Amino acid sequence: MRVLIQRVKYSSCTIDGKVTGKTDKGFMLLIGFKTTDTLAELEKCQKKVFGMRIFEDENGKMNKSLLDVGGSILAISQFTLYADCKRGNRPGFTDAMEFNKASEYYDLFVKMLRDSGLHVETGIFGADMKIELLNDGPVTILLDTDDL
Repeated sequence: MRVLIQRVKYSSCTIDGKVTGKTDKGFMLLIGFKTTDTLAELEKCQKKVFGMRIFEDENGKMNKSLLDVGGSILAISQFTLYADCKRGNRPGFTDAMEFNKASEYYDLFVKMLRDSGLHVETGIFGADMKIELLNDGPVTILLDTDDL
């Protein structure tokens, strides 16, 4: 599983001209699943996202969490996080989890984040989404369960 965390001033998801999710200060997450992922990977990433301290404290150090700053999350499904670009210029996606199972995992991951007390807005799994954000910092962190 891969989760790309971007610290944002704001973020929004629009589908067919309608806003499906938006946040102010917080995280914009791009979430992708690999064919071999299990519930253990979701738990690892949920704990990391929940505890991630990438907001500045009064001394300018990244030491505050999303809860500390009253932030929220925009969670977006993103199978292209598993693009394989080793051969040629057209990426392959054989490592990305199949649609139905990935949709279940996405819904479960969002539920896990919400159950931990975080406010989470979403896009729509598999839709053509237009994402707008103002990256804060910029701060961008890639979580990959192969490395956790």
